[in-house]
Amino acid sequence: MTHTTPFGVRLAGTGSALPTRVLTNADFEGMVDTTSEWIVKRTGVHQRQILDESKGECAFELERLAITRAMEAAGIEGSDLDLLIVGSLTSEMRCPSNACRLVEAIGAQPAGAFDLNAACCGFVYSLNVADSLIRSGRHRAIGVIGCDALSPFLDYEERTVSILFGDAAGAVVLVRDDEHPERGCIYQKIESDGRGWENLYMPSRESDVPPNAPHSDVRVGCLRMNGREVYKFAVTKFQQVIEDALEQTGLAVDDVAQFVCHQSNIRIIESAKAKIGLPDEKVYINIDRCGNSSAGSVGLCLDELVRAGRITSGDTVVFVAFGAGLTWASSVWRV
Repeated sequence: MTHTTPFGVRLAGTGSALPTRVLTNADFEGMVDTTSEWIVKRTGVHQRQILDESKGECAFELERLAITRAMEAAGIEGSDLDLLIVGSLTSEMRCPSNACRLVEAIGAQPAGAFDLNAACCGFVYSLNVADSLIRSGRHRAIGVIGCDALSPFLDYEERTVSILFGDAAGAVVLVRDDEHPERGCIYQKIESDGRGWENLYMPSRESDVPPNAPHSDVRVGCLRMNGREVYKFAVTKFQQVIEDALEQTGLAVDDVAQFVCHQSNIRIIESAKAKIGLPDEKVYINIDRCGNSSAGSVGLCLDELVRAGRITSGDTVVFVAFGAGLTWASSVWRV
């Protein structure tokens, strides 16, 4: 698929950040009725990193570190950005957005700024929006951050949800490329189906709980999940989104350097790999040590791949995510 714009979009730099506190499966064995074997079998998670609030760690700080590292990799200053997008559902305040606060923190004013809440799809949604805005000719340099710090919103007295999630941030700097119009996103999809929202949600008050919702031991204010329904949705949608991206671009699996996938659950990832025929070396996995970091996961994987030299200029990369909403997204890039 080709674009009519006379310029491309270059992925100029990546960055990421993880909090310092490591929560292992052995730790969970002393907190709830579970075993490390049970957790690994159902999720693939061995440990996850979560905020240490005694050290001042928070979503905002992870985001600041990630975008600062991405700018350093890109060789630019905050003042070079004309827009900052933060894909997140865990910004500290309803107002102002973390994006606006970050503009001040990195010296990017008067860049535009907004938070985008698409749950686990936040980074890929934001990546697609940023590419489209640059191609429109309205922007030249955009910072994109995917971050969620869900640990303050997990009920650690209930095992089904809390064992899965970790906190993380991943960021990229995208810049207009006047010399290489073939660069950037060559295909993208952002979609949703709100009919399944009650399968993964965070009620702020008792009245937010649907009347037909099954009983949950998770406290109000914390993340709730109907694991069986979310698993069925994710397994099906994961495969569909990747197959659609390949079909619409005319790419074969061999043409793609990496499939950078949301780290939802190892069983979901392995199921998609088997059904589509994706080789192990093309599907990066870090859920074993980082858990599911929601909007932070795809950006974190991207940064680790770039810094390891496994994604380089000229590669074709497929980004895929799905999450609460229910939402799903894909983004096919020539980097």
